[in-house]
Amino acid sequence: MTVTVFAPGSIGNVGPGFDVLGLAIESFGDRVTVELTDREPQVAAVTGWDAHLIPLAPEANVAMIAARAWLHAAKIDANPIVTLEKGLPLSGGLGGSAASSVAGALAAALAADAVPSTESLMLAALEGESFVSGRHLDNIAPSILGGLSLVRSVDPIDVLSLPVPEDWMLALVTPHVRVETRAARALLPPQWPRESWIQQMANTASMVHAFATGDRALMRRALVDLYAEPHRAGLIPHFNEIKHAALSNGSFGCSISGSGPAIFALVLSADAEACSDAMAAAVGDIGCDRLISPIARQGARAV
Repeated sequence: MTVTVFAPGSIGNVGPGFDVLGLAIESFGDRVTVELTDREPQVAAVTGWDAHLIPLAPEANVAMIAARAWLHAAKIDANPIVTLEKGLPLSGGLGGSAASSVAGALAAALAADAVPSTESLMLAALEGESFVSGRHLDNIAPSILGGLSLVRSVDPIDVLSLPVPEDWMLALVTPHVRVETRAARALLPPQWPRESWIQQMANTASMVHAFATGDRALMRRALVDLYAEPHRAGLIPHFNEIKHAALSNGSFGCSISGSGPAIFALVLSADAEACSDAMAAAVGDIGCDRLISPIARQGARAV
């Protein structure tokens, strides 16, 4: 059986929720096709965004790694032939490696005519994600579940799906620079002052409440990342100007998406175009890709 799966991109961290919160992006993600055979595993083709930078070697392709991890865990004696269509940039801060991993794992499961558990998909996708960016679920979880996810624990897996307002949108710009996830994580301090840690916890908890209640004023106060953003902002040209432009043009929360360079802003649909225009203008002559999107209500699925 051959199955194609779409997995949406995502915003990791969502500001102060470092490695804990993730938010899925509607209609912007990766597609993976898996055929199960008795031949040697093979990445048959990679197309789409940054396709020339994606490895074809089975041991280095995250979609293949995740597909094989799911099959191995399920004790299914078959090898995947994988085709990957990239709708997300490499090192763009939009959960590209997670989406490929999720889509690979789910496509393998469905090609085996199985009904996979969420935990089995997360464990398999973690194998792919860990290969390129580390063992974290803040992009994998929303890519599987849709909406806003809270990762309480990775080992063992304990993930919650949280409510989000129907009328909140995302305005995203991705400046034309690359930020490699491992390098961006290496910038972060291993230890942190207690008072900063306490405020970061308060911001994260308040932000979850703001999502649940639709409280935009609280979100504007709470979506403040004291940990990663100050260390990573220098990797993104004109970051402070882009953030200021968003908050001055209808956004009630703006920060770096994952490790960057993508920057996201929360906004109502009526303000989305003006906010996106202002953010893009602030990027300057380096240029950017831009997207206005609802928050995805559905995660990975067969297409």
